Amino acid sequence: MNDIDAWVWWLVGAAALGIPLVVTAMPEFGMFAVGAVAAAIVAGLGGGAVVQVLVFVAVSVALIAVVRPIANRHARRPQLATGIDALKGKQAVVLERVDGSGGGRIKLAGEIWSARSLDTDRAYEVGQEVDVVDIEGATAIIM
Repeated sequence: MNDIDAWVWWLVGAAALGIPLVVTAMPEFGMFAVGAVAAAIVAGLGGGAVVQVLVFVAVSVALIAVVRPIANRHARRPQLATGIDALKGKQAVVLERVDGSGGGRIKLAGEIWSARSLDTDRAYEVGQEVDVVDIEGATAIIM
């Protein structure tokens, strides 16, 4: 065991840290693996054991302190709305009178949709701009 250089052990450690990275998808293991690679470079250049450990700890902690908050910010980005979810909140134009009972028509995102009023006592006349609050089947609920 003494015949193997320290840099090889650091690379073995980096590979060992890569396994849980792949299995658990926890990026922290990857950051520790990069720290181990940095320590392997120091060992290959002739740095002592204390310097190797310090480089491992410094690089690992720096990556966790800098990269992890950036990754968390990117992970919290709102998802792109598609399909009918993308139509909610859009404006439409009334083509046929719309009331609470349904039967009216609106032009929404370039397409003609059946529509009904969210408020059953409210009616919208031709040419009025309305907001789509929900989609139920093929009917837009407007206000």
